[in-house]
Amino acid sequence: MNERAPRARRGHGALLIEAQGLCKSFYDAGREVRVLRGLNFKACQSERIAIIGQSGVGKSTLLHVLGSLERPTAGRVLFENQDLFALSARQLAEFRNLNLGFVFQFHYLLADFTALENVMMPALIARLSDAEARSRAAEMLTLVGLGDKLHRRPAELSGGEQQRVAVARAVALRPRLVLADEPTGNLDPKTAEEVHGLFERLSDLGITFVVATHNERLARRMDRTMVLRDGQLHEPSG
Repeated sequence: MNERAPRARRGHGALLIEAQGLCKSFYDAGREVRVLRGLNFKACQSERIAIIGQSGVGKSTLLHVLGSLERPTAGRVLFENQDLFALSARQLAEFRNLNLGFVFQFHYLLADFTALENVMMPALIARLSDAEARSRAAEMLTLVGLGDKLHRRPAELSGGEQQRVAVARAVALRPRLVLADEPTGNLDPKTAEEVHGLFERLSDLGITFVVATHNERLARRMDRTMVLRDGQLHEPSG
């Protein structure tokens, strides 16, 4: 076994997502590059897990596979025992929109839209009414401390505020799981701490977080830390 079952912690629910024997290979100039090698992983409801490892080891690839953005070469990803890659492309897109949130190192906000309009996007894609989408977006922006800046465009916000808008967008539909890839990589230490605290508060809503990070302070504040090395996940030594 290359991964232990999650430690029982107060407030954590049932098993939410499980990866079984994940393999992922790419080809570079005809040469196979094996990134994930029979990787196993489990996360429970409301759990916060940090994935650490050297640059280029495959942390982003792992998040993309767990989030069904990329298909594994072999293995399965089960979400509440449902095999995600057995779903059709349309079913998978709907599943992602309703159950998953994504936060990246770069916020990818739409420059011509306000913070409110950016956060409304997932709800509009889910075909909620404009009024409902607007209400949910305003609620999430207030939750992340931006209730007074709903109508600011990204260029009118600081880097930390832009990332908080991105987090609000990721959780606008109250997803079951948020996958975050170096979410504080471009932030100063003080702003990074604010984002860390935000993740803690959002986990109280029942959201599970899996975060790929180089930030040791963030990793220490998570419920568990796993090291991605040689294509598999390991408990950190020491």
